[in-house]
Amino acid sequence: MSSYPTIPLSEYREYPIEEMRRRVTDFFADINRRRTVREFSDRPVPRDIIETALEAASTAPSGANLQPWHFAVVSGPETKKKIREAAEAEEREFYTHRASEEWLAALAPLGTDDQKPFLEKAPYLIAVFLQKFGELPDGCKVKHYYPAESTGLATGMLITALHVAGLATLTHTPSPMKFLNEILGRPKSERPFLLLVVGYPADDARVPDIGRKSLEEIASFIDT
Repeated sequence: MSSYPTIPLSEYREYPIEEMRRRVTDFFADINRRRTVREFSDRPVPRDIIETALEAASTAPSGANLQPWHFAVVSGPETKKKIREAAEAEEREFYTHRASEEWLAALAPLGTDDQKPFLEKAPYLIAVFLQKFGELPDGCKVKHYYPAESTGLATGMLITALHVAGLATLTHTPSPMKFLNEILGRPKSERPFLLLVVGYPADDARVPDIGRKSLEEIASFIDT
């Protein structure tokens, strides 16, 4: 038996089977509306909505419950401008030198290029950082286990929470992203995981006409 303290699982809720079906069906119908957006409005978003979404993200499971993430929330125009300039410099290098023809062909249906005006237009940028190590209250360093998987789970929950709130998002991953550490004052021990653009979609926003794989393509069921 573990010597660490435990508490009763008092907040778990079990639902009748039909209610389970209804709840998961309703959730799928809602989350299936989610689309990545590249054309944002500059309409302001109340900060408390972002804060609550981040609190939801913080409930994600993590290796040894070490929660190896940091979310740097940017709303200031000067900082957003710096991020855009640095990101576009990396993107120009990517599109002209780093990306293979195969990669560029895969991106073509999405209509992406090295211009990223949404980094200044959207009201919020959330830079997600992965922490390979943490620090205990006594100053000792502690290794984080499965930091990439844990941070990915938290980011997915953040995107879902923002969608539920009625906001649009874009996952942006210029490579490399070390400029985020410098601009946002984050330590070198943290690795930029991705840049999440958050806000309302522009009134005339359009999205690529693409689909999602079917259940048969993404899942297999082994019954024996």
